[in-house]
Amino acid sequence: MKKSLTERLAILSDAAKYDASCASSGTMKRDSRASGGLGSTEGSGICHAYAPDGRCISLLKILLTNFCIYDCAYCVNRSSSNVERARFTPEEVIWLTLEFYRRNYIEGLFLSSGIIRSSDYTMEEMVRIVRELRVTHNFRGYIHLKSLPEASPRLIEEAGLHADRLSLNIELPTDHGITRFAPEKKPANIRRSMGDLRLKIEAAGEPTLRTKKRQRFVPAGQSTQMIVGADGASDATILATSGRLYSSYGLKRVYYSAFSPIPDSSKNLPLIKPPLMREHRLYQADWLYRFYGFGIDEITANQAGGMLDLTLDPKLAWALANRAEFPVDINRAERERLLRVPGLGTKTVKAIVSARRFRRLRLDDLQRLGISIKKVQSFISAEGWSPRRLIERPDLRAMFEPQPEQLSLL
Repeated sequence: MKKSLTERLAILSDAAKYDASCASSGTMKRDSRASGGLGSTEGSGICHAYAPDGRCISLLKILLTNFCIYDCAYCVNRSSSNVERARFTPEEVIWLTLEFYRRNYIEGLFLSSGIIRSSDYTMEEMVRIVRELRVTHNFRGYIHLKSLPEASPRLIEEAGLHADRLSLNIELPTDHGITRFAPEKKPANIRRSMGDLRLKIEAAGEPTLRTKKRQRFVPAGQSTQMIVGADGASDATILATSGRLYSSYGLKRVYYSAFSPIPDSSKNLPLIKPPLMREHRLYQADWLYRFYGFGIDEITANQAGGMLDLTLDPKLAWALANRAEFPVDINRAERERLLRVPGLGTKTVKAIVSARRFRRLRLDDLQRLGISIKKVQSFISAEGWSPRRLIERPDLRAMFEPQPEQLSLL
């Protein structure tokens, strides 16, 4: 019996929860006041609603279908899985997007899909959806489209003309892992598609000779996703892969998704999922690499077995392992050194550099900037303050570790 639209929406929105996408920043600002269309984007993130497990639900996040011709061992929608299947028509996805938007439930669309018939057929269906949303319905909201690496370059290029962001998922951090768990997928094809997309994005960013205008093409860039904990790769390996992806393909974001055990899975896959804190630490380390000037080797150098410390954040763990770098004088140190102080973020460092032009800063001044004195005082010197031998205390780590809690029996 054919499933109702509501039943299919429940199935395909639940199936999409494994795709990580909680950012829509980086795209261009646009609205529909002049065009008479529907929706807008502000150029900044639109995350404002979260599911109970912490995932953002500000986008209508669905699969076109969870039928798939591939049999990737780690995927709940693999061809041999016995999950309940469903499929939308392109017209239904368009209608759902517009109706949810009109009701102010969402601010955009995240669309992915299992592969049916072929990569080109599936990609053509998804491109048709975003093209009609943009051209026929003049939809101005945010669109994030999951691209298929094996699809033809023509289809990916057309998708880039309509979508704000495209993602080509690397899925596992090593070629060996992909070959082992998803033998039908070719890592070289994924990297080639990423490279082609980077070249198209860079070409579109160059002004034309005639009009001096830049072509609108994937304004929010491309991203990818890696599953954490499925293939036994260490955090050091995962972050090293991320570093290569950022530098080689100009990615805007690498998403990390903790592996979730699935029914009737391969015996080679773990039976329990990794702690969610591991995913959190990877995002923190990724942030240090992208915005704080840390190298991947620095972040993972002193981590046992290449695994990030789950008790302390990566920046604090690095500081405790490199105490000779401290204390840092907040009134004299360069911005790059200040960024390495635990408890100081990019905005607070900017505020410190600006404020110290007019006076020498004390701990009270930092407190007024919203900085946690308890966290920074061991690593800095300021006017009227020196940590003296505090940085050398053998129990310094214990001062920052969270206190053990008694679990409730009720």
